[in-house]
Amino acid sequence: MSALTHLDAAGAANMVDVSDKAVTSRTARAEGVVVMLPETLRLIREGDAKKGDVIGTARLAGIMAAKRTHELIPLCHPLLLTKVKVDCEPDDALPGLRVTAEVRVTGQTGVEMEALTAVSLACLTIYDMVKAADRGMRIEGIRLLEKDGGKSGAWRSETR
Repeated sequence: MSALTHLDAAGAANMVDVSDKAVTSRTARAEGVVVMLPETLRLIREGDAKKGDVIGTARLAGIMAAKRTHELIPLCHPLLLTKVKVDCEPDDALPGLRVTAEVRVTGQTGVEMEALTAVSLACLTIYDMVKAADRGMRIEGIRLLEKDGGKSGAWRSETR
């Protein structure tokens, strides 16, 4: 494992200087799940949640979160994202919703944190919108699935 890039010689946190890094196309994908009661999933599917369109609202929250990651995580760089896609798919096996995000940029630093932030906020939005029906929901498994681009190249999670 390499040294932590956000710490200086004295151990103080600093934003990494990316000015000498090459501008490349960079992509990251992340996922997470919201596990809920089957009845709660039915409410979402049928559009009967009291707060409205759960999946559509969660998708927009994820997109907005990716664009504001640098405002939420202290040492993240502000990026001109070129793509943010958030999907919320019902999964009867959970039961619940499986949330995925794909984020792209052409720049000097990666977008892993943006993808993870998009998934996290989409999951939180799902919870918020149906918590009155199911306070026992669980947000689980938020993780990076893959990243491409930059000096370190491609990385894929070994487990699915």
